Amino acid sequence: MITISNKIKQFLVLLVKIMIVGAAFYFIYNQLANNNKLDWQKFLVLFHKNQSVLGIGFILLLSVLNRLFEILKWKYLASTLRPISLGEATKQVLAALTAGLFTPNGVGEYAGKALYFDKKDAKKIIFLNLICNGIQMLLTVVFGVFGLLYFNAEYNIITPKTIAVFFALSLLLFGILFFSKKVNIKGYSIEKLIHKINEIPKSIHQKNTLLGFLRYLAFSHQCYFLFLAFDVDLPYFILISTISCVYFLASSLPTFQFLDFAVKGSVAVYFFGILGVNEWIVIFITTLMWFLNVVLPVIIGSYYVLNFKPKTVQPI
Repeated sequence: MITISNKIKQFLVLLVKIMIVGAAFYFIYNQLANNNKLDWQKFLVLFHKNQSVLGIGFILLLSVLNRLFEILKWKYLASTLRPISLGEATKQVLAALTAGLFTPNGVGEYAGKALYFDKKDAKKIIFLNLICNGIQMLLTVVFGVFGLLYFNAEYNIITPKTIAVFFALSLLLFGILFFSKKVNIKGYSIEKLIHKINEIPKSIHQKNTLLGFLRYLAFSHQCYFLFLAFDVDLPYFILISTISCVYFLASSLPTFQFLDFAVKGSVAVYFFGILGVNEWIVIFITTLMWFLNVVLPVIIGSYYVLNFKPKTVQPI
């Protein structure tokens, strides 16, 4: 009976892994092959005109750095539970990214990473992943707000009254959170959350923040250099502030990883349309960013998913 049970478990695990990887490749192919807004002919003409081995290498390097900084963030945070190597951290991050491809805002990543640790540590892993993603979101919000203010100062798309109302509501929200930090809901409170955050060594928080900042610089400037490669000639601060706006507003919307480029693309088309940038260029760049920073890591992550061996499943 035990042997049959183990075989059934192995079969189910294999089936789930194949479904995850198969669905990942299906959605990737579907989005690239059936997107009518992608004019591949224009792209190839521009590519042959501006192709550069150094330029392509530099863009790919920024993708590697983007994911490397994320892996290092996880390595240092996970080390508060048990030390893990850079290779182990890479496996966990990329496999979790693949598993979270079909969940809203990559929620599946939390469960994906937890599978590599003992079941008793699942809550701690989910909390550490929350810290890992939280600092990235915080940086996106901070840079996004400054970018939006700079963009608005130049193009006046939001009235001063609306900005004042936004900041007033933000202060009100922070005030409510501050005065209700001791309120318990099913044993949880903001005060307890702050206490748990403070239990993590200060040096780990500093590394997490620095790596999050470097990661933000990597992907935002990758997008910036892609616009330059597509012959978009705009001042640096206007272009980078617009990119910050797009990432800030797109990150605020609930979405799935496999639809990430579509959400960012729609927001980007609006903002870059104000700057007079051709729609097809915006769509292509957001698709390229998605391909370089989601699709390629998912392809590598698929290997780790297929080779994942749960601790509870014994070999036949």
